[in-house]
Amino acid sequence: MVKFSKELEAQLIPEWKDAFVNYWQLKKHVKKIKLSRSNKQAASSHDHLNHENLGRSIFDPIRFVAMKVASCSSKLFLGSSNNNTNEIIQVRSKSMDSDEEQVLYQTELVQLFSEEDEVRVFFERLDGELNKVNQFYKTKESEFLERGEILNKQLQILLELKQIVAERQRRRKPVAGAPLLQRSSSSFSSSRDSDSLSESAVELNDSSTEISQTDEVIAALERNGVNFMNSASCRAMMTKKGKPKVAMRIDIPATTPARTISAVTSMIWEDLVNHPKKEGHGDFINKKKIQCAEKMIRSAFVELYRGLGLLKTYSSLNMVAFTKILKKFDKVSNQQASASYLKAVKRSHFISSDKVVRLMDEVESIFTKHFAHNDRKKAMKFLRPQEQKNSHMVTFFVGLFTGSFVSLFSVYIILAHLSGIFSPSTETTYMETVYPVFSVFALLSLHLFLYGCNLFMWKATRINYNFIFEFAPSTALKYRDAFLICTTFMTSVVGAMVIHLLLRAGGFSPSHVDTIPGILLLIFIGLLVCPFDIFYRPTRYCFLRIIRNIICSPLYKVLMVDFFMADQLTSQIPLLRHLESTACYFLAGSFKTHEYATCKNGQLYRQLAYVISFLPYYWRAMQCARRWFDEYDLNHLANMGKYVSAMVAAGARLTYATQSNNLWFSVVLITSVVATVYQLYWDFVKDWGLLNPNSRNPWLRDDLILKNKSIYYLSIALNVVLRVAWIESIMRFRFNPVQTHLLDFFLASLEVIRRGHWNFYRLENEHLNNVGKFRAVKTVPLPFRETDSDG
Repeated sequence: MVKFSKELEAQLIPEWKDAFVNYWQLKKHVKKIKLSRSNKQAASSHDHLNHENLGRSIFDPIRFVAMKVASCSSKLFLGSSNNNTNEIIQVRSKSMDSDEEQVLYQTELVQLFSEEDEVRVFFERLDGELNKVNQFYKTKESEFLERGEILNKQLQILLELKQIVAERQRRRKPVAGAPLLQRSSSSFSSSRDSDSLSESAVELNDSSTEISQTDEVIAALERNGVNFMNSASCRAMMTKKGKPKVAMRIDIPATTPARTISAVTSMIWEDLVNHPKKEGHGDFINKKKIQCAEKMIRSAFVELYRGLGLLKTYSSLNMVAFTKILKKFDKVSNQQASASYLKAVKRSHFISSDKVVRLMDEVESIFTKHFAHNDRKKAMKFLRPQEQKNSHMVTFFVGLFTGSFVSLFSVYIILAHLSGIFSPSTETTYMETVYPVFSVFALLSLHLFLYGCNLFMWKATRINYNFIFEFAPSTALKYRDAFLICTTFMTSVVGAMVIHLLLRAGGFSPSHVDTIPGILLLIFIGLLVCPFDIFYRPTRYCFLRIIRNIICSPLYKVLMVDFFMADQLTSQIPLLRHLESTACYFLAGSFKTHEYATCKNGQLYRQLAYVISFLPYYWRAMQCARRWFDEYDLNHLANMGKYVSAMVAAGARLTYATQSNNLWFSVVLITSVVATVYQLYWDFVKDWGLLNPNSRNPWLRDDLILKNKSIYYLSIALNVVLRVAWIESIMRFRFNPVQTHLLDFFLASLEVIRRGHWNFYRLENEHLNNVGKFRAVKTVPLPFRETDSDG
């Protein structure tokens, strides 16, 4: 049977952990009572004969009178004549003077206890936990209720707008003539406080019927809180054509490049609309914006429902925790105090209030009616997404492919040794042509394996990575899935490497044999973009969306998953360089002539080496610039400086590789040292939140997820060592081309390992920040403004 403490730790909401009952601390107080009771019993055993001679203790009459008084007072306090049990405690509630709704509970001991001091401390701590839980529940409940009211208002606005669109489509006739409402302008604005996608302005015809219809629209929307840029007092303002002009703002945050491009298109279209050559047909409401607004409101309802469910779980778990700890107290003290205290707990707000349950029912009915076409089963798929169950088949195939990979890799090593492809005396064609392709697969597989390890550790330490990355629980990748992808990937690659060596040894034409790596690369690229629902399509498409967002970094709002993936790319620059050489080798047709030097001697190839080495740092720097523009936080500019210094250091090392002289050696040394110190400071202080001299954990941070502190110190030392691996690139411990390639691959692997090691502590720090601010539910921006500051 699982202990409740472990069950509570497994089920509690990680971001609200500090708001739960501190069950473990209360258990310590119960143990102190038990220990005190045992000590007193042991001491009294020495005077057992004296107690028998004296008969009753002199304190027995006092305790008897106290029990009678407690019984009478408890009956008066509870107001129940049917309660025949003797109350040994009284739980009083009092309202604060500043806030009448804030109720504090305080327990008084009615009956004397042999361990009175320990019991009093226990109930003081228990009262504190009850007041903490009650207050937190009230705060979150009021937040969710307020959010529910706002969402209800937003939904009413949306329904009004959809009804207007539907009515206009029914009234529209296919005859020539001016439309009922003519769009006059649209503009795009972006501010630090809100990423407003666009403004839509509407122009009314001078027909009295059309004006009255528009007035009805405006009145209906203003009743729901939409304020127009030109209110009733401004409607008398006329355009050049003498028509009243009314404008409404719908905010759609530019969270994707497509929305940003649409906003830029609106800016260009504005001039064309403001100065049209002839009257065109337009819509009062942009349908695409209505669709985006509907998706935003739907997501907001889903998050509200999720938050309500978490609050309901919070209430039930805390109730069970109070019940369990009071039973432990009764057992230790040989008293029956749990019944009295549990009555007070059940009367407290976090148990007695039914607002959360009623709001959940209301959200279910609203969502089913307006977003699921009255299909409750479909609505529940959105509101209560189910996580995928762990399949034993996944574990089986992970083991199968792991064994296959080890076997094939052993065969490859034997064949490579027999053919002498890694011998310095043999030709270097293999290392220059085939090696880059296979090294791409090897580095990618290593990164996937480390990501699987990250997923395993995040789950083991209850770091809510799905919430941080905003992954859907039903399609999120699990660590077993990551290991399956990695092992399948490497088994296929090593199998292709073995086939390649066998065909080379069999005397087949090199121009045909060397196409195998290229074909394998095309197969994996095709599988990545495959539209069929096979081989983790949601994960593949999510990866493609993130890569698209990284490439378009300055054009949209940056999310956590975007800059996290961009950081991964900064550690895969060797992989990108290998892709460059591979693409050049196959596209230039060098695999037919084996003239691999054609690409490396080209001026364009050498210039592209700088571009590819800069791109990941450039994308990351642009993300920092966009975050500064959105949030106006100077830390983002400082973070951008880190990536700029890394770009300078990378460019200096590339130049030093072709121009070996003392001047460039000094430049490389200075720029690399500055970039490394900058990166180490940001790793430890900003990304990991460590090196805090005032922390209760020396030079770490106050809250640590891993129990063993020495692991953090070892991780700091390991990160320093792996960060300075660039020293080898300027010392040049190389003797022949084969050793050069193998050493470069080893250093690239060390950087990937460092990134996988960095990932855990980066997400641990992000999770602790969410815990500190009790952020367990995503805040979805809403499309319709209640006020318009631009008026």
